[in-house]
Amino acid sequence: MHIEPGIVTGAKFVLSCATGIAMGCVVAKLVVEAIHERRALSFAVQAIAATGLVFTLFEFPPHFAVWASEVHLVLGSTLFLLFGAAPAALGLALGLLLQSVLFVPTDLPQYRMNVTTPLMPLFAIKALAKRLIPSKAAYRDLQYSKALALSTAYQSGIAVWIASFALYRAGFGAANLGKVASLAVYYAVVALVEPLADLAALALGKQMGGVTVRGSVAYRSQKAYRCRK
Repeated sequence: MHIEPGIVTGAKFVLSCATGIAMGCVVAKLVVEAIHERRALSFAVQAIAATGLVFTLFEFPPHFAVWASEVHLVLGSTLFLLFGAAPAALGLALGLLLQSVLFVPTDLPQYRMNVTTPLMPLFAIKALAKRLIPSKAAYRDLQYSKALALSTAYQSGIAVWIASFALYRAGFGAANLGKVASLAVYYAVVALVEPLADLAALALGKQMGGVTVRGSVAYRSQKAYRCRK
């Protein structure tokens, strides 16, 4: 997830940080739209919950450094499906910031660049979800295949984004390509584990039955759910 200090430097570092600023503008737009569509208190609760989950996932489960990056369990697609794009995006940004401030302050200069890694794939699966998931679906009603597709796409997006930074920094030489390949192997392992965790979360949501969550897919109110029953 993180780009280690010293991997991207100089003018390339400045340009890479510019992508983080662009991501921040997109997140701000999503937050404003979300608060307009739902009550501010509801959005705040979801954003705080997402931030707490992200911080926990970033810091406490096993995570390890692999050359240019640290590999973390993120569950980005589950955050997206549970809370929606805006709370998930804000949670990813704030969770990463808290983790950097409290545990890895050396990452702070790179924060604007690092935050693009979880956010860019999130925006990608937001667009993908519009094509895969019916607009009236609730989280518990999602098909496992659709959740798996979003989870796999999210993990693939992270791997591609990290690799693009590494190639942007050091080019396509044999040595650099070898390092990128080794990084891809580790992310492939996470890409196998994280979708299973996402599917387990969805299975739990289905077991909860009557609980509905306002998420990226359109929210069904409790009243609508009772009528359907």
